[in-house]
Amino acid sequence: MQTNLSKNYFELFDLPVNFQVDTEALALRYRELQRTTHPDRFANASEQERRLAIQQAAHVNEAYRTLKDPMARARYLLELRGAPIDETDTSMDPGFLMEQMELRESLEAVRGSDEPFDTLERIRSDIEQRERALVEDLGVALGHGEGDVLERAKDSVRKLQFMRRLLSETEELEEALTHEL
Repeated sequence: MQTNLSKNYFELFDLPVNFQVDTEALALRYRELQRTTHPDRFANASEQERRLAIQQAAHVNEAYRTLKDPMARARYLLELRGAPIDETDTSMDPGFLMEQMELRESLEAVRGSDEPFDTLERIRSDIEQRERALVEDLGVALGHGEGDVLERAKDSVRKLQFMRRLLSETEELEEALTHEL
């Protein structure tokens, strides 16, 4: 089976072009596509066919990673709708930036708390709740799909990036605390 490399990721996976994705259908289709495009199936084929198989497998893998991750999926949808995120645009809601500073200060204070693991878990839970709210907002914004709503989606993606960085920092801090014991 040949995979059409010109199809967008949603078409490739036979999914509607929408932020909300049926993750079970996505995973099922991914396994089907992997079975049919895996380069090992073309070991005895010509050099050109092997190269094409590698390209197709890479395309399927990239599409799957993109559609599986809400932030990557939102970025991709924005691109499809002609509104890609400008990486040089660093404008951000001052209230949100203040919240970020407060969360970072809370993380810095974890080591000095009486129960650092409990404190860290509360902070992580707060960040995860904020992340879920942003993903939900992305679903609403990208469900409407035009004008100012796309700008709101871009803003949510930028905020989600901050939240992901903070979650990563909580994991690093937890690992450091564990090693300190």
